[in-house]
Amino acid sequence: MLDPADAERAQRIFRIQRRRAMVAVAWLFALVLLLPLVFALWPELDSLRLLGIPVSWLAVVLVPFPAMVFLAVWQLRRAEKPEDRA
Repeated sequence: MLDPADAERAQRIFRIQRRRAMVAVAWLFALVLLLPLVFALWPELDSLRLLGIPVSWLAVVLVPFPAMVFLAVWQLRRAEKPEDRA
């Protein structure tokens, strides 16, 4: 069981981390939802080829996963900052 001062500190850190996580999740949703929108707005990406592969397919493979890794690392660093300060 935590003493009241530690419990209050833990709740404060949790609230900060939760807010920061919501920002990261919003960026993730934007990434996932905007990619199909880009394909809908520019259907010529299906006919444009790079090394014989449609650019739209390359975008599906090469954009989301590195972006998700970047978001994960970014979120981890942001989540650790309140713990380091407190």
